[in-house]
Amino acid sequence: MSLPVELQQEFEQELSQYEEEKRMPYITSIERSGIRKGLLEGIQLGLKLKFKGEGLAILPEISQIQDVEELRAILVALETMNSVEELRQIYNKPD
Repeated sequence: MSLPVELQQEFEQELSQYEEEKRMPYITSIERSGIRKGLLEGIQLGLKLKFKGEGLAILPEISQIQDVEELRAILVALETMNSVEELRQIYNKPD
């Protein structure tokens, strides 16, 4: 949907004001998808550099994760994990 320029500007201004008041930025589904894609690329590189082929073997599992915060936690954990199994514990938590 495309809004006239004046309405688009008014919407963006009101949204920005709302975000500031609530300290809650709005992230569109397209932005979330882009963030997810970037995190997956970072995870892929980290797995390759740290664990070589063994790391890349778990990429299909990780790619199934939709939660951006969970992916972010995996990326951060890559720095301190010493094995693929340790890393798996980050996202294979029992319910």
